[in-house]
Amino acid sequence: MGDFLRVNMAPVMFAALVLFLLLGYPVAFALAANGLFFALVGIELGLFQENFLQALPERIYGTMNNDVLLAIPFFTFMGLVLERSGMAEDLLDTIGQLFGPVRGGLAYAVIFVGALLAATTGVVAASVISMGLISLPIMLRYGYDRRLASGVIAASGTLAQIIPPSLVLIVLADQLGRSVGDMYEGAFVPGLVLAGLYAGYVFLVTMVKPERAPGLPPDAQTLRDADGQTRRFSLLVVTILAFAVAIVYMKYFTKVGAGADFVILTMSVAVAVSFVIALINRLLKLNLLSRMTEQVIFVMVPPLALIFLVLGTIFIGVATPTEGGAMGAAGAILLAIGKKRMTFDLLRQATESTAKLSAFVLFILVGARVFSLTFYGVNGHVWVEHLLTSLPGGQAGFLIVVNILVFLLAFFLDFFELAFIIVPLLGPAADKLGIDLIWFGVILGVNMQTSFMHPPFGFALFFLRSVAPRTAYKDKITGKMMEPITTGQIYWGAVPFVVIQCIMVALVVLFPQMVMHYKSSGVQLDQQQINKQLDSISIPGLGGSGGLPGLDLNAPPTLNLQ
Repeated sequence: MGDFLRVNMAPVMFAALVLFLLLGYPVAFALAANGLFFALVGIELGLFQENFLQALPERIYGTMNNDVLLAIPFFTFMGLVLERSGMAEDLLDTIGQLFGPVRGGLAYAVIFVGALLAATTGVVAASVISMGLISLPIMLRYGYDRRLASGVIAASGTLAQIIPPSLVLIVLADQLGRSVGDMYEGAFVPGLVLAGLYAGYVFLVTMVKPERAPGLPPDAQTLRDADGQTRRFSLLVVTILAFAVAIVYMKYFTKVGAGADFVILTMSVAVAVSFVIALINRLLKLNLLSRMTEQVIFVMVPPLALIFLVLGTIFIGVATPTEGGAMGAAGAILLAIGKKRMTFDLLRQATESTAKLSAFVLFILVGARVFSLTFYGVNGHVWVEHLLTSLPGGQAGFLIVVNILVFLLAFFLDFFELAFIIVPLLGPAADKLGIDLIWFGVILGVNMQTSFMHPPFGFALFFLRSVAPRTAYKDKITGKMMEPITTGQIYWGAVPFVVIQCIMVALVVLFPQMVMHYKSSGVQLDQQQINKQLDSISIPGLGGSGGLPGLDLNAPPTLNLQ
């Protein structure tokens, strides 16, 4: 037995961890206990040096001293304050009116608001619960298929997993040793493409089975002018005008020409222009804009302004992600005060929930540090690296196997557990194969997103189940008795969106430029110019024409004791 363990300590240790997790032990304690137990076994077998354990306090202190991880409580607090201040309710109501008459309009509104909430909250639970409470009863009232409605809400809530400022992207950047700002910029386009794929699926459903996603009846469209018209055309005119001004400004008054920072800055200028137009129209009572146009602009400006405050400052290099999170938390408080919804009870609930999530993350990370210390001490990282780099197919084979592995593990583990346990083992192998770690991190982020949607353990499905009606109820508006939503309907509704997420993983792998554009906004260094400048450097007095006479730097050192 001892000889077997000496040869196979690393795989046995990893298998024991999987066994502990499947038995239902808390992840943080399973990681730490596994690490300490096999450290003692390794010391007994002569595989693990006792001195390694002396590094444990320093590793734990290093985790607590990590400034990057401070962004997690900031973004969590920001999302919880916004969710409790009613921003999601205002957005869903207004955007639902905007898209309402179109078949599948409410589903499009949920996807649009889900993407917007993802870019302002970064918290999946807040997005799913708020949209489930607000939009699900409306979708059921107007005859939406229960599976489609529940699937759209759960999937749109998980966009907070991949669209910055996502918590998982912070953790992935930390574990891969890369910049959070680069990870945010790389994930920006894939997040928007994924939201577009969700909308594309709803469009296909409305084409094949229009009865599953009907449009709103005329009596449900309340944002009308005095003559009963909605005049959506005025919103289109304002949008075109605002973006035209923004593009002209970006072209002639800035030097930003591409990348996610260009998109964010252009959108920010367009939002500011549209807000000024709507404000002038209201103050001067010009009546150039319809009621719906004004409502859409005034409801969307606060979250979009917060997106610029957080992501814009990070992308253009003004603030670090931690500083951006702090500004976002302050901005969320100001928005809640502006809506006159900031109360002590709201602040207390948001603070308590933030503390719980932050402690949860920190305990898992501390447990992962204990586990990784022992795992590295018995050369487990070498075993994993050799195992993964020797796969047939090179980079392609590695990516296929890793994505299948992460997809299967996502059935049982959530994204924090995957990020802290699996990613530190995969990162060195990917780096050795020449894979860009930002691209690799975004691929893993999209893949881990499925952990929220996997039946039967997906957390987004649990969140939706907690707010979906379990029994028949009487609708407040129509007075009709409505059938409940079953757990099976929620699970089956999630399946098409899990397939879409897998397709998105394949798209990111096949089209890496969706992520690699982040390099275009960074500082580009010319290696030839660097080498030329280094060659031209001379130190007076150290050889050459200006050096000390008789001094040969190439001669071996000698010691003269006389």
